[in-house]
Amino acid sequence: MFIQTEETPNPGTLKFIPGQTVMTEGTKDFPSNKEASSSPLAESLFKVDGVTRLYYGDDFITVTKSEASNWQTLKPHIIEVIMDHFSSGKSLFVEGAHTNENTSEDDNEIVVQIKELLETRVQPAVAMDGGNIVFKAFEEGIVYVEMQGACSGCPSSTATLKSGIENMLRHYIPEVEEVRPITMDEA
Repeated sequence: MFIQTEETPNPGTLKFIPGQTVMTEGTKDFPSNKEASSSPLAESLFKVDGVTRLYYGDDFITVTKSEASNWQTLKPHIIEVIMDHFSSGKSLFVEGAHTNENTSEDDNEIVVQIKELLETRVQPAVAMDGGNIVFKAFEEGIVYVEMQGACSGCPSSTATLKSGIENMLRHYIPEVEEVRPITMDEA
């Protein structure tokens, strides 16, 4: 098994590509090791000293490191953990732990349009950089989103959010006045 790495716009995050499917459906963000108990791979990766956040995409894993750590030291350990996991044939999640919760029958027409635009126009672009954007709420003209993976904490994510995503949503959906990022604590 050969695992490639790619830099992301976030210097504290690298994209690891194992050459096979990681997530067959949806994505999963692990903002800290507290959420890792649902995934044996996440638990193992958080044991690597310096790993602070993980994100699973369809065919990649993004890993965020602490400021004090360096990639030259971390990369070999991370690659080893990923290789061991996929070579072992273990499941990515413990039984019944992962569900895709991005849709709701209670969504009104505007929320459905916002989610569709995010899923079809924004998520593919940010996934190329090892990240994701997830709709959280629409209240009084404001769209609240959570930045995940490489997008979380990325210096350029605020500019992308305001000049790209906000302008696009406002163009297609006149009811949208602003887009604001929220943190996991606010979610």
